Amino acid sequence: MRIAFLGTPDFAVACLAELVAAGHEIACVYSQPPAPRGRGHDLKPSPVHAFAEGLGLPVRTPVSMKSAEEIEAFKALDLDAAVVVAFGQILVRAVLEAPREGCFNLHASLLPRWRGAAPIQRAIMAGDAVTGVQVMRMSEGLDEGPILMSEQVRIDPLDTAGSLHDKLAAVGARLLPIALGAIERGGARETPQSDEGVTYARKIKSAEARIDWSRPATEVDCHIRGLSPFPGAWFEAPSDKGPVRVKALLSRVEDAPQVTNGGAPGQVLDDNLLIACGEGAIRLLKAQREGKGVQDADGFTRGFPLKVGTMLEANRA
Repeated sequence: MRIAFLGTPDFAVACLAELVAAGHEIACVYSQPPAPRGRGHDLKPSPVHAFAEGLGLPVRTPVSMKSAEEIEAFKALDLDAAVVVAFGQILVRAVLEAPREGCFNLHASLLPRWRGAAPIQRAIMAGDAVTGVQVMRMSEGLDEGPILMSEQVRIDPLDTAGSLHDKLAAVGARLLPIALGAIERGGARETPQSDEGVTYARKIKSAEARIDWSRPATEVDCHIRGLSPFPGAWFEAPSDKGPVRVKALLSRVEDAPQVTNGGAPGQVLDDNLLIACGEGAIRLLKAQREGKGVQDADGFTRGFPLKVGTMLEANRA
């Protein structure tokens, strides 16, 4: 089919690659405008933009798809379908109705759970055991369209947002060409979403990244893994030079004698990053001091030991 692809982050790159490999004609790739990146804050294209240019595909980077000019340019592409994967803009009805078969979105959750911007992070933070990817027909509502294809993915105890992202991207890249093939043959079946179980994956805000040690260990663990690697859940540790910010990037809930014996929330319980929570304790497996690289627990404690009894300030805001 003759299609347009609309996507921006790494998650969408594998999908575009698979659609090209499947033989679809990519009339145009849309992505968010180049943004400041790196130490020099130079304007750099998004991952999808850079990948598409490497393939010699035409790329457009409109600030908004709502302008009359962009809508007309989109209509002029004479598309069979459009595919949207983490594009980052809301599409108006005139755009959604322009392709002959419609617009289709690959979403990284099992809808109607986790509609919105951050479904991967929110699924882990909520302690979900499974998530998935789905191909849906787009409507004007936020992730409300009928489902064409779906595949579940288990969330493992040590999954982070980063590792789950990679799992879902691989599954989605495989699923999307199958869905488009069904659409092309006229054999795609659409199932309306349930009205029950609707949740929204609101965008991650920096203010929620600070760790609250007064919460149960299971919640702290999910919080840490759901925000890893970015923006990274963090806490402050005391040092001779004042508080040091530490990002916690991987953890697990720990069942240990020290936990049974108690410990105030935020108290270090052993020499290998076992930390008491409101209920139970978590063990940090990977951490990063400000200005330093990511380290496993052994490497971190060699360079920055946290002695038994040290209190890490709890966030009670």
